[in-house]
Amino acid sequence: MAMGKRTSEQAPLWVAATDLPVSPSHPFYARLTTILDEAGFDRFAEEQCQPFYAPVMGRPGLPPGRYFRLLLVGYFEGLDSERGIAWRAADSLAVRSFVGLGLDTTAPDHSTISRTRRLIAVETHRAIFTWVQERLAAAELLKGRTVAIDATTLEANAAMRSIVRRDTGETYQEFLTRLAVESGIKTPTREALARLDRRRKKRTSNKDWKNPFDPDARITKMKDGRTHLAHKAEHAIDLESGAMVAVTVQGADVGDTTSLVETASAAADHVEAAHAASPTPTALTELIADKGYHSNQTLIDLHAVGVRSYIAEPDRGRRHWTNAPEARRAVYGIDGAWPGRGASGSCVGAASTSNGPSLTCTTPAGCAALTCAGIRISSNAC
Repeated sequence: MAMGKRTSEQAPLWVAATDLPVSPSHPFYARLTTILDEAGFDRFAEEQCQPFYAPVMGRPGLPPGRYFRLLLVGYFEGLDSERGIAWRAADSLAVRSFVGLGLDTTAPDHSTISRTRRLIAVETHRAIFTWVQERLAAAELLKGRTVAIDATTLEANAAMRSIVRRDTGETYQEFLTRLAVESGIKTPTREALARLDRRRKKRTSNKDWKNPFDPDARITKMKDGRTHLAHKAEHAIDLESGAMVAVTVQGADVGDTTSLVETASAAADHVEAAHAASPTPTALTELIADKGYHSNQTLIDLHAVGVRSYIAEPDRGRRHWTNAPEARRAVYGIDGAWPGRGASGSCVGAASTSNGPSLTCTTPAGCAALTCAGIRISSNAC
């Protein structure tokens, strides 16, 4: 058999639609498209986003339904940037079919996706999230009675070298230079500044420093040991079905026992909203978390609102309850095995896979809110 050789080809002037190659769409995307179309997802998204657009002005923007589908693609494909989402939409026939792009339609640019995300309010993203949960509840895929909560840190799109003082606005280098001059070093060298910096304690406190490009980001130590600016994303998972119930984004320096209150409250509200149309309303009654969330006051607060807690107690040695009888009842009032499947596995898995589109936040203000919006919509896939 002779070897085939590549020849120069001229693109045809006109191609009939029937002559275009047609490949079968991915079964998952095809089924999801059918479900969203039958439920009227695009129409609902357009109604919710109508206030953010002018009646008639210039070229029409990115359709809201297509924008939210692109965020879902970012989660499904594990894409951590809007550029990656745009490239994938332009490259994959299955994704183009799911998003609703014809072969003669140009895929949206990454700047269009970014601008649309900044245009649409967080409350609208929350409404889309609730709409999806209502569909899950109608299909009995969201119970909401037993919820597990866990968190992960998301590296912010901000550099430590850009931090400035909250009081004076000085950069870190300018601050060290001023300290050196005040200590008697007239012309400090880089080595002298480094020695001075090593002798200082609490060098990068969040009370003293911030990043001007992402004021909501907090200085924290990542799980791999690096110190970086980050956000804390906390997830609430329905253990009976594995569906995402709620997600909140808070400061990376907020402790687990403090952030639990906001996430548990959001989970209870979402469960109530998702089952509002159900003849048998469901409420959050059980909460599971790891030992990082354990505190006397946390258990007391959960017991006060009628939520049974399953939170592992750290090894604190022998405890004395003489002056804290209420805390003792809350701590030792747990009996029986943990309900549902393993909480840590399902919740940590969701936390680790829900941080794709969230890393695309680059706006100067309101980054935490926009990050939460990106995570919230991508979490619909869980």
